[in-house]
Amino acid sequence: MTDRDWQTDLAHLYRAKSGRILAYLVAQCGDIQRAEDALHDAFTKATTQWSGDSIPDVPEAWLITTAKRKLVDVWRQQQRHHSLQQQFAVDSLDSAVSDEALQEIPDERLKLIFTCCHPALNRPAQVALTLKTLCGLSPREIARAYLSSETAIQQRLVRAKQKIRTTGIAYEVPSGDDLPARLNSVLAVIYLIYNESHTAFEGQTLSRADLANEALRLANLVNQLLPDPEASGLLALLTLHQARQAARQSPKGAYIPLAEQDRKRWNQTQIAEGRTRLINTLRRGKPGPYQLEAAISAVHCEADSWNTTDWEQIVRLYRRLYKLVPSPVVKLNELVAAAQIAPIHDIRQQVAELETALQDYQPYYAARADLAARAGQFEQAKQDYRVAIKLSSNFVEKAYLDSKLTALA
Repeated sequence: MTDRDWQTDLAHLYRAKSGRILAYLVAQCGDIQRAEDALHDAFTKATTQWSGDSIPDVPEAWLITTAKRKLVDVWRQQQRHHSLQQQFAVDSLDSAVSDEALQEIPDERLKLIFTCCHPALNRPAQVALTLKTLCGLSPREIARAYLSSETAIQQRLVRAKQKIRTTGIAYEVPSGDDLPARLNSVLAVIYLIYNESHTAFEGQTLSRADLANEALRLANLVNQLLPDPEASGLLALLTLHQARQAARQSPKGAYIPLAEQDRKRWNQTQIAEGRTRLINTLRRGKPGPYQLEAAISAVHCEADSWNTTDWEQIVRLYRRLYKLVPSPVVKLNELVAAAQIAPIHDIRQQVAELETALQDYQPYYAARADLAARAGQFEQAKQDYRVAIKLSSNFVEKAYLDSKLTALA
């Protein structure tokens, strides 16, 4: 194996295993920054001590042992006097991890996810910290994905870690009444990461597919470690969305809306997987927002064409979703679906009532423009498309809207 080959393998190992190793180290030392520094030190040593002929049989055990010893060195440098209890803890941490013992190490990632998504942190900080600690993405990758500077992301991460440390945020999975609210925050962060993959900007290093895959990986992880109905519902939803991903763009990169997609390009294996998961989850009798969104996506996936879609069922599902999440965005989606089976004039009136709440929401004006064009109100449609284009920050999306506007000229 060449040096280039094993260094590539090391990069893959970092992306695949760093989240689990870091979570274990945080559990040992109680500090994310110290754990990250120790993990970074271990991987740095691996780049100099490993070679194609001397890679450990179980690299994860070597990395954990090396990182633990770094933590011990730092601890001993900072603490001149130890109580017997502290000394015992240090001696325990200093012990090597055998290949066999590695199998007994608990998976602490769920605790780390809940720490990163604590409500005391704002949503941008939650997202950045989750991508950094659980997915192993660098600040530069996160910055490019979210159109921010690397310095800004670094500062966001530092502030988040400081807040966790200074406010004493517990490194634990919440229990009792605290769990539902905290789990909702975790799932919302994962969904936000996935949604960002649908609005990726041209020229970024972290691609649309990378973000989608990270969100799916996190959804899988949460579902495995905490089999909650809504966690399962989110995984079903993302799986069904991802099944249609390949059909969303033309070979030249142009956006293709759902109504015009070649459904032969949809991944039927993923659709079957998502539907099976959704059905099994709904049988538990605790339908929540993510399960209902997954059900809507499943109805789309079952249709042979846009025209044969069961719009009545989709409208019913949106109305049920609105009762749980009474947001103007959900109402807009319900009305767009209803426009396929109800008089356009009635729908347009109801859509107009949402303008104040959605005045900065690009899809609102895009939907309104489409409805106006279908009603023969072409000047209104042009005006709405111009607003939608102005509000869009995605190059591919903007080009699609511009083509719709041009077609009305």
